[in-house]
Amino acid sequence: MSLLEQQRALQGAILGSAASGVSPPNGLEVYRQAVPARLVDALRDNHLVLHRAMGDEAFDALAEAYLQFHPSRTRSIRWFGAQLGSFMDAWPALSHPALADMARMDWALRDAFDAADVTPLQALAGLDAETRLRLHPGVRLVRLNWAVEPAWRALRLAITEELADPELPEPEAREHTLLAWRLGLDVRWRSLEAPEAALLAQLQQGASFAQLGQCAAAEVGVDVAPTLLVQALQTWLADGLLQA
Repeated sequence: MSLLEQQRALQGAILGSAASGVSPPNGLEVYRQAVPARLVDALRDNHLVLHRAMGDEAFDALAEAYLQFHPSRTRSIRWFGAQLGSFMDAWPALSHPALADMARMDWALRDAFDAADVTPLQALAGLDAETRLRLHPGVRLVRLNWAVEPAWRALRLAITEELADPELPEPEAREHTLLAWRLGLDVRWRSLEAPEAALLAQLQQGASFAQLGQCAAAEVGVDVAPTLLVQALQTWLADGLLQA
């Protein structure tokens, strides 16, 4: 058996492929069972609030189903679960569709925390029509179909304070954008109104200052657009959303 054939046989044994022709020894069988368990643990670590909302049994069933369709493709298990929200949208066993948005919120905040560290922009000076401001790498804009933020906040507090399961508000079906970002070592979030969400989406796509002005005018009208844009820029500076 060539080296390549041996490697493929070993891979098949680890992944459980019947075509490998290898009957895995006890040690390899233990390893093969441990890998999925570790991935389920990683999925739970990346979605603490979702896990609390669903409970152990339902979450583990979700994790096992997800693993079948989305095996880990990266060297680090930190990134395992990036497609969980989309997977949950189509998962027939999901008890409530809002849980998919809770997964998206969990992932966005974890993703924001792990983003590259850059110096935030401290002041707006020398802006002209062609200036292109840049968002901090930790900024995440997430489209949600349900207003899960109040329930997410209550569950997160229950986890942090080791409290009993809180009474949760029923999520409202409402399309909107969640903003998540990191300021220093703190991860923050807030729900956006449509005009600010549109401006940040334009900024994320590399819009110039002139294009931001056009976007603001389209959202709130020409008369109110300057006020909206100035207020938005001031807020973004204070929140550290822009990079130098």
